[in-house]
Amino acid sequence: MLSKRVIPVLLLRGNGLYKTVQFKNPVYIGDPINAVKIFNEKEVDELCFLDIEASKNKTEPNYALLEKIVDEAFMPFGYGGNITTIPQVRQLLKTGIEKVIINTAVFENPNFIPALFDKFGASTIVAAVDVKKNIFGKYDLYSHNGTKVQKGNVFEHCQQLEKAGAGEILVNSIDRDGKMMGYDLPLIKEIANRAGIPVLACGGAGKLADIKICSAQTNAAGFAAGSLFVYHGPHKAVLINYPPQKELKELLA
Repeated sequence: MLSKRVIPVLLLRGNGLYKTVQFKNPVYIGDPINAVKIFNEKEVDELCFLDIEASKNKTEPNYALLEKIVDEAFMPFGYGGNITTIPQVRQLLKTGIEKVIINTAVFENPNFIPALFDKFGASTIVAAVDVKKNIFGKYDLYSHNGTKVQKGNVFEHCQQLEKAGAGEILVNSIDRDGKMMGYDLPLIKEIANRAGIPVLACGGAGKLADIKICSAQTNAAGFAAGSLFVYHGPHKAVLINYPPQKELKELLA
């Protein structure tokens, strides 16, 4: 595996895969198990699944579906979606999921990540930070799949997550989600420069060059994308895709 990772992010809604734009207007793109089978063939570094309705609707993870997906996945696998308790995390790990992705629960229970760290260690915990600019051009923190603004400074919040025991930080730009206009480089750069743990960039990648630019201009350890790996062409035809490992090495060199 490359030292820097390129990670498809797939959005679950019910039993299907969807894609959003700025966390809104989900469009159905296919079956998650079929997508995983294709990503297996393409030797993907890692996969990330996010349930986009779980936190808003306060639903349990769909363990049966996740177990089927994990059974097909030959790569490391992370999942996020209304994870709020240690028993949930224990059950998710039993299915074969290697990382749990936490966002909303951090604001509702500040002791949750420290508790997870004590039970499972930092390598299990990915803290997701959903960010959107306000009318003054400042970054705001969001939870509940981008529907609820939270108090706090984004950069200080990331440092607190690291101190709490998170092993990685997934930074997702709501403004750029699905827009395919490139990553928010100033945001990623500042968070990654301050962090002592891996930072994963997400939101905005529309072409492989966007990953190359982010890799060259920031200290991000991973580059996550949705649209880039599920769409093809100007009309956004659904096509699961991922570059060959040789091309990734050249991209991230």
